[in-house]
Amino acid sequence: MPRTFQAQFPSIEKQMRALAARMRTARLRRRITTVQFAERVGISRDTLHRLESGDPHIAFGTYMRALRVLGLEKDMDAVASDDVLGRKLQDLALVSPRTRRSASPAMAPPAHGEED
Repeated sequence: MPRTFQAQFPSIEKQMRALAARMRTARLRRRITTVQFAERVGISRDTLHRLESGDPHIAFGTYMRALRVLGLEKDMDAVASDDVLGRKLQDLALVSPRTRRSASPAMAPPAHGEED
């Protein structure tokens, strides 16, 4: 059965091409030929060409092996390490609806010594 692929968002395609270009530049800076690099990563030169073109259908593991060969695998540790949005959503979930209502200035009880 043939594999089907879902179309990528244009912004993701742009990011993939940028990552591929950075990886190609890193390979060239190290003076590693396409033949050497493909052998070290364990892929064909055709797959390497697709990887360096930003083909989104290349397996994530292949990208990781390529980064390892380049000595850049530690850069992946920074991806999503500081999940700002996730922490904000988690903090909102920790605050109960009752607490949120009472924290509202319109719903807050009068301060000590104030009258209604």
